[in-house]
Amino acid sequence: MSSKIKLIAGEWRGRNIKVLELEGLRPTPIRVRETLFNWLQYDVLGSRCLDLYAGSGALGLEAASRGATQVVQVDNHHKVCQQLHENTQLLTATDKVKVVKQDVMRYLAGDAERFNVVFLDPPFFKDLASQAMHWLEDKGWLLDGAKIYVEVERSLELNDTPENWQCLKHKTAGQVSYYLFERV
Repeated sequence: MSSKIKLIAGEWRGRNIKVLELEGLRPTPIRVRETLFNWLQYDVLGSRCLDLYAGSGALGLEAASRGATQVVQVDNHHKVCQQLHENTQLLTATDKVKVVKQDVMRYLAGDAERFNVVFLDPPFFKDLASQAMHWLEDKGWLLDGAKIYVEVERSLELNDTPENWQCLKHKTAGQVSYYLFERV
């Protein structure tokens, strides 16, 4: 079973993408996406984006719609990746959006590519954010000045971020706490 969410702006503004209704899959709410992309308004155009725990694909596809030159979406769920592929084809975005079916930590353990913008939205209550943040930094996935968006459950305190990450923004909405960091 699937539902639809709307892309907010850019080339595919107003287009709907299908999202599977699976336990633990929670698309980033539209108001949070609006806030996030307002924060990133000068960073997305021409950037390379990495969407970890891609899920609905809304963050990566929104970035591609707004002019990111490359988006890599990583998720390990077979049906989720199948839906991500279908949405990419629907938007005729296969030239700039790549879907990788792999565990995020296994992906980050591989050969690093460097990105300007990273979306990190792991499943809640599994304590995955901290290790992923450190692997992004320690294994060379980030360009200088990269922006890193982290979305976690509201009850989780992000106290263990890499030393050279500066928190630029932080907000909460419902059960979600979200942050924008910059690698300095």
